[in-house]
Order: sequence, then structure tokens, then C-alpha cells
Amino acid sequence: MRVNNDLSFAELTAVAVAAEQAGFDQLWFSNDLFLRSAPVLAGALAAGTKAIGLGIAVMNPYSVHVSELAMVAATAQEVSGGRFALGLGAGSEQFLGWAGISRERPLATTRSALTGLRALLGHPDVDEALLPEWFGPQSVLRFPLTRPVPVYIGAMGPKMLQMAGRHADGVLPLAYPPEYYAIARRQVLAGVAAAGRAAGDVDLPACFWVSLSDDAAAGRAALAEKLAYYGPSISAPMLAMAGLEPEDFAPAARLAHDGRGAAELIDDRMLSLGVAGDAGDVVARCRVLRRLGASHLSFGPPLGPDPVAAIRLLGEEVLPVLAEGGSPAGEWTGEAE
Repeated sequence: MRVNNDLSFAELTAVAVAAEQAGFDQLWFSNDLFLRSAPVLAGALAAGTKAIGLGIAVMNPYSVHVSELAMVAATAQEVSGGRFALGLGAGSEQFLGWAGISRERPLATTRSALTGLRALLGHPDVDEALLPEWFGPQSVLRFPLTRPVPVYIGAMGPKMLQMAGRHADGVLPLAYPPEYYAIARRQVLAGVAAAGRAAGDVDLPACFWVSLSDDAAAGRAALAEKLAYYGPSISAPMLAMAGLEPEDFAPAARLAHDGRGAAELIDDRMLSLGVAGDAGDVVARCRVLRRLGASHLSFGPPLGPDPVAAIRLLGEEVLPVLAEGGSPAGEWTGEAE
């Protein structure tokens, strides 16, 4: 399960507790700029939960140095008792621009950061030729790790997905629409094969947005508001698959970024980027993803107009049906070499 860091701490805590009770194995939360701090949330949620895996999806190597990213990940792993994984990505060029940060050489920068992170976080299989220039004998954490911290890559484009398959412990391939997962999976597995790794070495969930409610109109509206905020930051090639382009979201985004309602400006083409409806609608799309090779499903925001109620519906009416063909909730992989 994935949520954004636009939720209040009280709301996020309720989501985490509900997700754990519903049987989900993982809860990822974003670190989007100018919203709540995901590293702070990680520590607090670790104290408020017992078993669910926690992950930040994602942090970027432009606004925070790799050494500090490693400190965040290793500390969160210690505080959570081994339940933490770090998501790394190049970040949204649009969002970084709000802070005056340029996103230069995203593929090379992310690959170098990934290599440095995995070296700092206890993984012995890194390609030392790809380590950052600053990395040296003193580039080590000064406190022990009980086991390596998994590092996932948040990716959309083909080159980033292939790079993740080569070097990461897991990949968070954001899929708009969900069926894009089939293409993303091929690209990740191409990287896995090129590196001589086994497919099971890399966790590859299908990451999609869902808005579940007994009130279909309310479910659609909740997804529409989320798409209004994030639509322009979705890559142009991915939007093109649905006959869209980032500019299509500009009028809605202007309202959403000012904190005003924008759902009415999101049409059916835009809504096709996620899944909105009742439990039957969600099960149907999940079964399509299973046929496309997804054994690990990651339900993303907004979850529903009432996220906690949506989680309960997922736990009671979606997960049991999908479990007949194997658990969709997933496990951390790549934790220990």
C-alpha cells in the first residue's frame, strides 16, 4: 500500500494501523516537497505499528545528500526493528523546480546514488566503478546494521527501469494506466537479465492508484483530485499511452496546487490512469494485472474518499478474493545477501 505525505499525522497513523490490521505487508509513504517530512513520519510510524513493513517512496539525491539518505534509512531500519526499506528516485522536475533545484543527468545521478546507498547500507554486491566520486575509505556508517536495508527505485521511463533491474533490490514502477505494468516489467527484467541476476532477486510490484468506495461517484471524485495535483508531473511518454499530455492537466493542477477543488476538470480519459469504483471493479483490474505477471500488487493513493474505510474494504472484499490465486500483498525481498 502507498499513500502521499499530504495526510496529517493522525490520518496517516490511522491508515497504518488499518493497513496492518487488514493484512497488508507494506506501507509506503511519499516525501513530496513542501508536504510532511517522510523521515520524521518513518520514525513515528515505526513506534505506532508492530509488523507492517515501512518504506519512503521516494527520496531524491538532489535535495538530500546520499550520505544523509543512508543515515535516514539505517536509522529507520534500527527504529523499526528491521522493517524499513528506502525508495530512491530522480524526483519530479516540476516539484524540484519549486525549490529552485535543477535535476541534472537524472539517470546517471540516480544510478550513482543507488550504488553509494547500497554500499553504505550493507550490500556487498555493488559495482564499485559506479560509486560516487566522493566515496572513499571513510564513507561508512558509524553504527552497526543488523542486516542490509533494501533500496528500491521509483521509475517510469525505460532507461531508469532497466537500470533498476540491474542494480536495485526492488522497483516501484508507477503505472499510469495500471496495465502499463506489462511494459515496465519487460524493461525491468531486461535489466535483470543483462546483469546476470535472477528475476527473484528484484521485488517488482505493480504500483497503481486506486479509489475504492461503496459510493462510485465519491470514489471517482477522490481519484480526480489526486490526478489534478500530480497529473502534470507524470512523464509525457506514459501519458501518451492514454492519449494524454501533461498540459491536459494544467488547468486542474493550477486549482489543486492552490488548495482548491479541481475534480470537475478531470475527464474519463484522465481517470483511466487509475482504478476508481467498488470492490468488484478493483478485483477485475487486479486480475488483469495478475495475468500480466504481477504477483505483488501495490495499492496507491488516494485509496478512497475515506482511506481507512477503503482499506477495510480492500481487506474484507478484495484481498481474500485475490488470495485465492496467491497473496497480493508482497514481501520485502533483497534484505539479506
